[in-house]
Amino acid sequence: MQTPNLNGGSFARDTYTGVSTSIEIQNSEDVTGLERIMLVAQGDLQRHLSAFLDQTITIECISTETALRGTGASPTNPIRQDRQVHLKCGSRVLCIATSSVTLTSPECERLLLDEKFAIGQIFRHLRAYPNFTLLSVSAQVVSGKRELRRTYKLETDGIACEILEVFPDRDMFDKGVAWLTSP
Repeated sequence: MQTPNLNGGSFARDTYTGVSTSIEIQNSEDVTGLERIMLVAQGDLQRHLSAFLDQTITIECISTETALRGTGASPTNPIRQDRQVHLKCGSRVLCIATSSVTLTSPECERLLLDEKFAIGQIFRHLRAYPNFTLLSVSAQVVSGKRELRRTYKLETDGIACEILEVFPDRDMFDKGVAWLTSP
């Protein structure tokens, strides 16, 4: 299945009242329930993957490119970092995340650039529930493996991120822990 990007706007609608919640992901007919849960993770994908696999999930930084820091991050002097990380369980890559992060507060600058926090851990440390916009979802076959992708934005005071996540093998969602030891 190749799902088109809807050119802006949100690809998901998350609505709630005092007694109900509904999440709709456009064009997600071929996506399983577990995959839908992962697709709407809002800065806490690592936690969801850990709960699903009952294992520790680590972040391995593959690359970063950071603009000059100058006088420190602020709304008038944002600092941008482009980065790629792998979410891993042991030696298995669960997700490849490529992000553009804009920092507008000294605290977020310190957490990301000095203390090397992962993006999700920054939101957790700040006790911030970020604004989430799912921009696109697609599934395709790459090198014989079923791949799932999402692009989304996370924003709160001090930090804004646009992230492309690639789950390189959807069999992970079907096989669970057994996938970790499969060839």
